[in-house]
Formats: sequence, structure tokens, C-alpha cells
Amino acid sequence: MKRSNTSTRRRIGAALSVSVTLGTLLATGAGAPAAGLGHAASYPAACPWMDTRKSADQRAKLLLEHSTLGQKLRWLDEQAANSPAQTTFSGVTYPVQVACTPTVVYADGPDYVRGPAGVTVFPAQLALAGTWNDELAYTKGKTQADEAFRAGKNVLLAPGISSSREPLAGRTPEYLGEDSLLSGNLAAELIDGMQRGNRDQPVMAVVKHYVANEQELDRQTSSSNIDGRTLREVYDLPFAIAVDKSRPGGIMCSYNQINGAYACENPILNNLLKGDAGFDGYVVSDFGAVHSTAPSLNNGLDQELNRPRFYTPANIEAALDAGQVSMAQIDAAAFRVVRAYLQAGLFDHPLPATPSTSTSTAANKAVAQAVAEQGSVLLKNEGSVLPLTTGSKTIAVIGQTASNTPTDGVSAGTICAEGRNNSAACPNPVAPLDAITARAAQSGQTVTYSNGADPAAAAAVAQSADVAVVFGYAKQGEFADRTTLALDGNGDALISAVAAANPNTIVVLETGTATTMPWLANVKGVVEAWYPGDQQGNAIARLLYGDVDFTGRLPMTFPKSLADTPANTPAQYPGTFADGSTTRPAGSTAIRQVSYNEGLKVGYKWYDAQGIEPLFPFGYGLSYTSFAYQNLKVTPHLHGTTGKVTVTFDVRNTGTRSGTATPQLYLTLPSTTGEPGKRLVGYDKVTLKPGKTTKVQITIDAASPDHPLSFWNTTAHAWDTAPGTYQLQAGASSRDLPLTTSFTIS
Repeated sequence: MKRSNTSTRRRIGAALSVSVTLGTLLATGAGAPAAGLGHAASYPAACPWMDTRKSADQRAKLLLEHSTLGQKLRWLDEQAANSPAQTTFSGVTYPVQVACTPTVVYADGPDYVRGPAGVTVFPAQLALAGTWNDELAYTKGKTQADEAFRAGKNVLLAPGISSSREPLAGRTPEYLGEDSLLSGNLAAELIDGMQRGNRDQPVMAVVKHYVANEQELDRQTSSSNIDGRTLREVYDLPFAIAVDKSRPGGIMCSYNQINGAYACENPILNNLLKGDAGFDGYVVSDFGAVHSTAPSLNNGLDQELNRPRFYTPANIEAALDAGQVSMAQIDAAAFRVVRAYLQAGLFDHPLPATPSTSTSTAANKAVAQAVAEQGSVLLKNEGSVLPLTTGSKTIAVIGQTASNTPTDGVSAGTICAEGRNNSAACPNPVAPLDAITARAAQSGQTVTYSNGADPAAAAAVAQSADVAVVFGYAKQGEFADRTTLALDGNGDALISAVAAANPNTIVVLETGTATTMPWLANVKGVVEAWYPGDQQGNAIARLLYGDVDFTGRLPMTFPKSLADTPANTPAQYPGTFADGSTTRPAGSTAIRQVSYNEGLKVGYKWYDAQGIEPLFPFGYGLSYTSFAYQNLKVTPHLHGTTGKVTVTFDVRNTGTRSGTATPQLYLTLPSTTGEPGKRLVGYDKVTLKPGKTTKVQITIDAASPDHPLSFWNTTAHAWDTAPGTYQLQAGASSRDLPLTTSFTIS
């Protein structure tokens, strides 16, 4: 399973150039065929747009030709577009929609299908990022879409992309880590799984949140102030990768401003997203993220989410009459929405008449468990304290989140997925305590338990056991940022007390971001399990007992302290007001100004450029075996600044059991580019038996959407490749790269 900057499961069609006008599209009917339909189907004569022999572009053209202005305007609001049998929404009345239009139901879903009962609660997206497994991302997207459709939802507001600029950001667990290539690739596979994984149960993906939506604090009243190169290379890039490799139906613009203009009325929607990235789907707002009518429509917002406010017929018709918007712009927005729904198959595969309230299956739960297993990261294993063996007769399990019985309102369900406190959505997960107890019984071991509310009592339980497994947690989610990287529930003190009582202490962390570990030197084992979903107990027990190898690797850097992070000044985070204060004046609606003056130094690039030693580096993770890296070779096939570079190296299992390595390839650009540190340009997953060797091949394509050999030239306003020496490094993490070579571009 080779994954480089050129990898993708499939490329569906070519993105349409935004320079092509709607009139040209309507005249030519250009575009990709309707998804999932290879033959003609019968359709009412009054609905020629239901002719499945025609392309999605041709069908959208026909529908709009048969529509009045009022019917076109319905597509510009989510509620009006998606409920054809209804004409009034929050007091706003529309004409009856044309016939043969589908019922479309949106659902939030970065981690699981939120809202319906009986769905599988998958681990947080950050756990999926920890798998570094593109194929598993595809399977997860396909599985989640299966549940969405059967639950009566055919649009998922997912996946989420961010750059993890600030580890305190509340929605960090909903995203895919700090690296553009990794998050862009995983997002593309998720989208492909959602949109093309279930032929007769189509679900469309809406990627969010575009763009630079890197904090929850004042998310609707803050401006992310970013230079043009950083915007291109860091924040826009993972979206561009996902668009190029998967063609999502929609993209959601975010709440924040970018350089003083709200995201949903920002020129970058047309210039970067629809222009340079070639996105040919539609842009929909986040809920309540629209602030205008004409500026939003002019700058590329196609649909207002939820009830009509700024995109009401009255507002748009007034803007049309005043010459603030044109009929061509209205047509173009409606066309994008209709075409996306047609392309996704929503017109041709109606939702079930009676949605299921029990869509989770054993197979789907197995996927959730696979994500939890493969995404968990072994950070420390001193003295091979793991896997647990029969030499340990008694095991103390300690911590509130180990059990389904709440302590002070906290239980295993609290940190199932998003980690804000979603016990209602995850009422009865497989608790780690139950799974460990069952697994221990197979080995003739006994398990004792303390909820950890009283550290002294927990220490007493730990002291009487051969091994102590203590769970630490931190809640995190939408609407608020964290204020610390310490654990919640006095977790750091609890772990310290347990470690003082038992020399064989293993810590299982259930967090949605990096955490500092003041007790690290005093424990023998550390596992980062993120928010591990409703199959968490089964996954954690299997990992602790070595029934499966630890294959997860960190998708984000763990700093030693907040002071080491890139956004470490008040101006950078949380941002300041006119008087320089970080505190919002009472009653003020002023825009908080957030300076992104760290520029390109985000994630591991910051730590490399500043020479800061992290607690655990990006890409890090231990296995139950060991690996050696050898024989790095590079073969450039370049013609000037175009072409490909083929890189090969050997990975050998030097341990005593089978295991999975995640070889990583990094590239350092010539110093003349001003590019900080190095960048990930490829990765792979290889499973090897003891003593076995495999050759890894990664291809770097200069034309790939992540621009692996290029930087954004702010003078030329284009991607540029500098002459000079390019250094390649391969190994096990961003800080463990034993192999080095180079090539030259002249």
C-alpha cells in the first residue's frame, strides 16, 4: 500500500475550469456522467433531467431551463433546496419546486453520523489520522455513508480539515492532524468512500471548514491574518489535495474572517478554491456564517445552510434589481448545487421511506474497532512492560473513563468520539474495564478497579497489583478551546500517585490533542488512544495484550509545554483587540485580530526550524517489534522543473514478532526558498514477519496537487521550483530519519 503525493484510489473526472461560464456549460452539456448509472432508466416525460443517459451537466441544464427564478432560488438555501414538497421555511415562501427533485437531508458527521439513533460511534478523526492508513480511511468513509443513507441522510458534513496550528483548539479531534499531505490524502479517501463506496446508497460529502478555522474562541468574530504564501502552502493546501484526488460535492466555508473578510464572502472562494484548486462542486456556509447577500454571492457562496436569512428570494431579487448581482451568478450557483446532487446520485436513488434507527452492524463495529486499534499510538514501553503477560497475576485498572459507571458524570461514553461530553450519543460503549477483565480471565489473571476519584485510594489499589493501567482523559470539542494541555479530572496527580505506588504503571491517554506529561519519567508505558469510539474496550484490551501490534503514529507533534508551540504569543493566540488586550470588551462585537506571523512554521516544521525538542515528534510511534532502514536510492526523472523522482529504500523487521512499520519520506528544499524545516512527501504501511525485508518505493511527482518540489512565489503569484540541492530523508518519524540522500534541480 504505497502512499505518496501522487497516490489516490481513483480520480473521477477532470475538474471543470471556472473560467468556463454557465452559458458555455449549458450550451455544451460538458461534464462527467451521472454517478453510478450506466444505462437509461424510465422517467416522466415532464422531467427530462431524469434521463440517466445524459451527463450531470446536461441534466442540470435541463432542470434549470424548466425553472422559474423562484425555483432556481430554492437551490440557494439548504432547507428550500432539500425539501421539494414544502414551500415555506421560517416564514419565507417559495414557489412549488419543479417535479422529480429529491429529498436531501444533511447530517453532521466528521467522526460518526450525528443525530440518528443506533449508529456506530467511530473514533475521533484524529484517531483515524493516527492510522496513517489511506485504505482504512476509504473503508471508514464507505461504512459511515452506509449508515447515513439507511438512517435517512444523504449528505454528510464531513470530513473536516485543519492544520492543527493551535493544539488547544476545541475541534482538533475532528480533524486529521497537522500535515497537509497526510490530512489531504486521508480526507480524499474518506470522500471517495462516502461518495463512491455504496453504489445504490449514494451519500455526498461536504468538506469543512474552509479556511484557517483554527480556533473556537471568537470563531465568528475573529480574523485569521495570514500572508499569501502561508495561506497557499499551509491552510489551503490540504483542501486542494482533497479536491484534486476525490472531487467532493460540496465545501463548507467557515465562520472566521481571513484577512478582514468573512470566509463566506471572501474572494478566495473564487480565486483559490474554485479557481486554482479547480473545485467544481458548490460552496455552502456554516450555520450562521453568512453576513451579506450580494457580497457573498459575488464572491462564490452558492448555498446558505439551514433557514434562509441572507439568501431569501426577497434579498436576492432586490440585489438583482439593484444590479448588485447578475442573473448569470444566480444561475451559476443553482447549477453547481443541482449538478453536485446529480453527480452524487441523489436524484436517482431516493432515501428510504422509513429511516432505520439501528444502522450499526457487526461489520461496521469491526471498522470502528480497526480505527481504534490502528490509530492508537504506543509512546513509551520501558522494559517491555507491554504486552501484558501471564507473569502479571493481578492488574489494577484505574480511572473514570475505564468504566461505563459514571464518576462525577464522567465515564467511557464521555470520551467516545468528540470528547466534549457525548455520553448521550455513546450510551453503552464497550468499556475498557470490561474488555480487560474478560481478556485477563483468558490468561488466568484477576482485575481490580478504582475509579480514581480519590488518588490515595487508587494508589492503594495499584500497590496491591502486579501492574497498574491508569486512564487519563481530557474533554475537548466544538464551541470552546482548551486552556491547558494538562489532563482533566486531576488526571496528572492521579497518574503520579499511581506511579509512586506501582513501578509497573501503564498510562492510557484518551485525549483529542497533544498533552504534556509531567509524570512521564515515572511510568513504564504510555498509550495515546485519542477518543476511541464505542468499540474502545475491545481495541485497547487487544493492544495491551499484544493480540495486535501497535501500528499508530502521531499525526501531530506533542510539545513539552505550551510555550514551545508555534502560536505562543498573545497576538498569535488567542489574538488581540485594538487596545492590545486579549479580553473582549464588555458588549463589544469587535473583530479579534489573530496574527499568523509564525508563517510556514506550523507543526513539526516549527520545531525543526526553531531547534525545539518536542516531547514526541510528528510521525512517532513504537511497535512490539523493531525495524531497520537501509539502502536509500533516488532516481530523478526530471525535465527542468517537471517530472518525477523515484525513491526506494529497504525496511527490515529486526525483532522477534510480526509487526507493521510506517516508513516516512521527507524533503528539504534549497535554503534560497526560505522554506522552514522539511516536509512529508510520502509514506507507506508495511507488515513484516521477523527477519523479513521489503523494498519501499515512493514516487514524488512534481505535478502533484501538494506541489512537493515547489514553493509559492509571491512575486510571480505561482508555484515555483527553485534550482539547487534537495535533501531526502527516510525513516520512522520526523525526528528518526537514518537515511539521507539528495538530488539536484538545475
